[in-house]
Amino acid sequence: MLVPIDLGNKRVLVVGLARTGVATALFCAARGARVTATDTRTADELGDSIAPLREAGVSLELGGHREESLLETDLIIPSPGVPADAPLLQAARAKGVTIWSEIELAGRFLKGRLIGITGSNGKTTTTSLTEHILSSAGFPTILAGNIGTPLISCVEQCSDKSITVTELSSFQLELIETFRPNISVFLNLTPDHLDRHHTLEGYGAAKARIFENQTEADSAILNADDPGTTPYAPTKPQVYWFSRKQRVAQGACVKDNVVLFRHEGTEESILKLEDIPLAGAHNVENVLAAVAATRLAGADPTAIEKAVRSFTGVEHRLEFVAEIAGVRYYNDSKATNVDATLKALDAFPGRVLIILGGKDKGSDYTLLRAPLQEKAILALLIGVAADKIENQIAGSVAIERAETIERAVETAAHATRPGDVVLLAPACASFDQFQNYEHRGRVFKELVHQLERQAASTTSGGR
Repeated sequence: MLVPIDLGNKRVLVVGLARTGVATALFCAARGARVTATDTRTADELGDSIAPLREAGVSLELGGHREESLLETDLIIPSPGVPADAPLLQAARAKGVTIWSEIELAGRFLKGRLIGITGSNGKTTTTSLTEHILSSAGFPTILAGNIGTPLISCVEQCSDKSITVTELSSFQLELIETFRPNISVFLNLTPDHLDRHHTLEGYGAAKARIFENQTEADSAILNADDPGTTPYAPTKPQVYWFSRKQRVAQGACVKDNVVLFRHEGTEESILKLEDIPLAGAHNVENVLAAVAATRLAGADPTAIEKAVRSFTGVEHRLEFVAEIAGVRYYNDSKATNVDATLKALDAFPGRVLIILGGKDKGSDYTLLRAPLQEKAILALLIGVAADKIENQIAGSVAIERAETIERAVETAAHATRPGDVVLLAPACASFDQFQNYEHRGRVFKELVHQLERQAASTTSGGR
């Protein structure tokens, strides 16, 4: 473990005041740093979120970033939403200013063991399941990272005995220096965030930094079935694999519909595939990754089996919302890229009405053509990416320009018949019309529950 740095009297600049930025500024201020926090938004736009910063003595520069502040500081912590190659950060870097992500700072103060999980899709489900298994097995756990609670906010909770399970994004990993998980997981790599990383290679390299500081005492877990991740297998940590399709020498795999864990010549049966409560082949992969991580962390097979069977899933990830007049509604608002939407479609046999659209991230929606033709009967398009999506999927499925999610749900409800599935799996970011994907998912669920209440009222009124 690294010796925590002394923040006392250091000049720290926090760029971006979303949840992570606020938590970072408060953390540094509490440890004696002279903290300045900056955001392009005004005080009115930020609202009550900045009140604790004022109380903690943090200097605020709002409505834009001052170049002088970025150049006249000891340490810059940009929020994950700030690109590492932003011109102002490049200028600061050229002046020799240290620039870290929030997880790099947090990692210097954490105690206990750390499990880090990254990948294009499945991170939140795998992270939540891993923590659920370990907690159910009796380990003191902390759930943190890109899943909702900044890692920096968990420093006070950790101890020498705790296991912190953290979801890690490419945005967080691209600005690490010494950050080191004891167990790392790289789930998969598919095109995403190309508006930020520019190329798939740049995106993959940012994620693969999760292995960069691991040693021979650590473990790395990768997807043997994913050609995007296999080239990134590291040399220092012990490498384990997970696979739905092939036997692995070390790690988790499937044989005769049973999940196995193989390690140092031994083979253990963990659970039957039919006992996995989550829909979709992609969730089998998530379970395999979690099995490998938790077994390496010390959970016994019986505890793993019991915990997997009791796992109810994660909000906004292929989440069942309601069944109304024989029509099932699913919220997969976390499907913010094309590959996640492909996996969502794969979970259903057919007759799907799918809501697509939002803010484009440089995606190729032509990849949706074949599965839409096979599985979907209607695509309802919303948001600013609607034109691009329509151009790229035209001819594969009937298309309705709904523009808003409210109109999409209303249109879908009138177009369905019993046995159909209405699926929110947008393949886009949410920031054109919503605060984030959680907000989008909550709005969708409330609209569905309104339909549910209307249907119940109509039924009871007719008696």
